[in-house]
Amino acid sequence: MVYMKKSTRLKVCLNHQYLQGSWNFERMQNGGWCYGLLPALKELYPNKEDFDKAVDRHLKFYNTHPYVSAPIVGIVLAMEEEKAKGADISDTSIQDVKIGLMGPLAGVGDPVFWFTMRPILAAVGASLALSQNVLGPIFFFVAWNVLRFGFLWITQELGYKKGTKLITDLSDTSLKNVTLAASMLGMFVVGILVQRFVQIDVVKIQSDLDMVLPGVLSLCLFFCCTKILKKGFSPVLLIVILFILCVILEMAGILVI
Repeated sequence: MVYMKKSTRLKVCLNHQYLQGSWNFERMQNGGWCYGLLPALKELYPNKEDFDKAVDRHLKFYNTHPYVSAPIVGIVLAMEEEKAKGADISDTSIQDVKIGLMGPLAGVGDPVFWFTMRPILAAVGASLALSQNVLGPIFFFVAWNVLRFGFLWITQELGYKKGTKLITDLSDTSLKNVTLAASMLGMFVVGILVQRFVQIDVVKIQSDLDMVLPGVLSLCLFFCCTKILKKGFSPVLLIVILFILCVILEMAGILVI
């Protein structure tokens, strides 16, 4: 029988969107984490003393990717529910579950969301915008937020319904496979974006190169910039240098902008 109201879990999911709202150098996302759980803690612990203890145990150190944090929320909700019912669940075990999951899941969030899903949606939106279609930014905003919140809610509910059993399902092999697949797809998307948005037109050279290797100059520029950035070069300074270089080459009649 479900103990916690679905409306309460929805409030938790909505609050959890502000996970990084009070980020700090001592305990990182602990403030946002605790804020997200407040609707559930208020329902589970009507007694003020029990509620204060619950709040205190969730103000400990916490830090992970803001989206893949959702299944951890679900598991913790299930554990807090059992604890409120009288189960022998210590504060330490709840914290151990958080610490044990936040590291491995954080490694999945970046390649899946930042390096794959967002670039794909941004590319579609940018293509529409370049065609003077007002739906470009609207598409990106709507699609990204539907995907983001849908993932938060579905994975939180999965964690809540499965509880600690979900931990065994999230094996190292499964996480590595997801990360690898997302990274490969992300690199594929980056390759498409380079050809689509990075354009170099060198007089008398570009047309000849396009007959053999279309977009090869754009690709070379991309790899050069990537290598420079990996050496710790400032991205802002690199943009300024490229801008100045393009202006000089265009004035010299070498580059067509």
